Amino acid sequence: MTITAPSSTAAAIHVQDLEKSYGKLDVLRGVSFEVARGTVLALLGSNGSGKTTTVRILATLLKADAGTASVNGFDVATRPANARESISLTGQFAAVDEILSGRENLVLVARLRHVKCPGTVADDLLRRFALSESGARRVSTYSGGMRRRLDIAMSLIGNPPVLFLDEPTTGLDPEARVEVWNAVGELAGHGTTVLLTTQYLEEAEHLADRIAVLHRGRIIADGTLAELKRLFPPAAVEYVEKQPSLEEIFLALTSGTTN
Repeated sequence: MTITAPSSTAAAIHVQDLEKSYGKLDVLRGVSFEVARGTVLALLGSNGSGKTTTVRILATLLKADAGTASVNGFDVATRPANARESISLTGQFAAVDEILSGRENLVLVARLRHVKCPGTVADDLLRRFALSESGARRVSTYSGGMRRRLDIAMSLIGNPPVLFLDEPTTGLDPEARVEVWNAVGELAGHGTTVLLTTQYLEEAEHLADRIAVLHRGRIIADGTLAELKRLFPPAAVEYVEKQPSLEEIFLALTSGTTN
């Protein structure tokens, strides 16, 4: 069952009937969803569900076989250059230079993107992501959470309106994951539109305004956490009313879905 969000021409990301196959393997089989401006959508799914393929199409790194997709109002197939100018992509592994300091990484990217006052931009981002005290240190001395926060900070140089975070906490310990969660919450607070792909149910529950469940190449549910909970029968009231967790919802949805 899918809960459909109201259609909006102001959506920062619009995906309609997206299809993609690799040989005989159908990875995306008619994927559709929207992300409203200034919100966080968690695209939730198991390994191989098509999350990264969806992000790569939206980031103009891969062409869809069918369907349409637009980012910030630009069709990714017909206006890829405009779409790319509107986005930043952070993959599963932090793309930082370990020899440079945190500040030097930020200044380098700011110069490459021809941003005015790169030093000021770097210092502002270090403060914003709680990295000021470690900004002068080599990134090789950073923890996993610090590297990921720096990576996200680098992706914001130039103020892209849309940010793709493809499984940003993969391989991080619980403490580092919380650090990244705080960074993503900071982004949402500043109005950045975020498409977050994740396998971690708690992450989606904690960060997302809306959650879309991608399973076997299809969106099988899309809504707020409260809306997804309503897919379950009303909780039985005995001594304590127990609401279903997102993990229970995900497992019930995916185990009951057929081709």
